[in-house]
Amino acid sequence: MELLLNHIKKFIELNDEQISHICNSFYIITAPKRKLVLNEGEMCTHLYFVVKGCLRMFYFDEKGVEQTVQFALENWWMTDIDAFNKREKSIFSIQAIEKTTLIGIRKIDFDLLLTDQPSLEKYFRMIYERAYSASLHRMKYARSSKEDFYYLFCSKYPDFIQRVPQKLLASFLGITPEYLSELRKKNSKVRL
Repeated sequence: MELLLNHIKKFIELNDEQISHICNSFYIITAPKRKLVLNEGEMCTHLYFVVKGCLRMFYFDEKGVEQTVQFALENWWMTDIDAFNKREKSIFSIQAIEKTTLIGIRKIDFDLLLTDQPSLEKYFRMIYERAYSASLHRMKYARSSKEDFYYLFCSKYPDFIQRVPQKLLASFLGITPEYLSELRKKNSKVRL
C-alpha cells in the first residue's frame, strides 16, 4: 500500500484517518504473465493501480485483430473507466503482460471512499485530467507520420520500449510488427 499512498501524497495531503480508510478500501491482486484481469463483455467492477509489472488494455477489431489502446506501468491506473463509472460491461479486455502486482478497489468501495474522503475526489480528478491529456496528445501524434509517432513515443516513454513485446507495441502505435522492427533498426543505426 505504501506505493499507492506515496502516489496519492504527491497530489494531496493525507491524515491518519484517510490513510486507514484507503488501506481498508483497497486490496492486493497478483496476476501472472498473460492473465486477463478483465474480459471484454464482463462487468467492469474494479479500478487497478499498478504496483509492479505492466497491464495493457485492448479490444478485437472487426477483423478479429487485437488493437492495444493503453498500457499501464508502475504508478499508473487502469480500468475501462466508462464501464466502471456506469457499472456496465466492458468493451475492452485488460491483460497483465508481465507478472503484475496490482492494488484494486471495487466500484462500491470506490464510491464510498470518495463520499467519506472528499479530498480524494481532487486526487482522482487530477489523475483523470492527466490521463485525458495524454489521450489527446496520443491522438494528435498518431495522425503524424508513423515514424515520427514512434520516435516521439520512444523519447517520452523509454521504459515501454524495453518492456513491452514488439507485437503489442506495434498494435498500440498502429503499425505492423515488421515496420516497427525496421524503425528500431533504423533508430539503432542513428545512435551509432
